[in-house]
Amino acid sequence: MAILVDEAHWPWRGRMWAHLVSDTSIDELQAFAARLGLPPRAFQGDHYDITDELRDCAIAEGARPVDSRTLVQALRDAGLRKRPVSHHQP
Repeated sequence: MAILVDEAHWPWRGRMWAHLVSDTSIDELQAFAARLGLPPRAFQGDHYDITDELRDCAIAEGARPVDSRTLVQALRDAGLRKRPVSHHQP
C-alpha cells in the first residue's frame, strides 16, 4: 500500500504539475489527498494533479516519488488505471 507521486514536469498555466496516485485503492488516495487539503472536485478519475510545491508536501507526508512510467504501471497493476478519453472520430 503506497501513495505514489511522479516528477512535476507537466506544464499548465505557468506552473509545473505532478500526478498523485495510490497503488492500492481510490479510498486510500482520497484520504491522503484530503490530508493535503485537496478538494474532492480535484480528483481526475484515477489521480490528482498537484503542483510542484504540493508534491514536496506529499513526499513529506509519506508519498513515494517515482518516475511516470512506474506510476502508470502501478495503476495498471492495481486495476485502477482509467483509460484516457479519445476525442478522435473513426
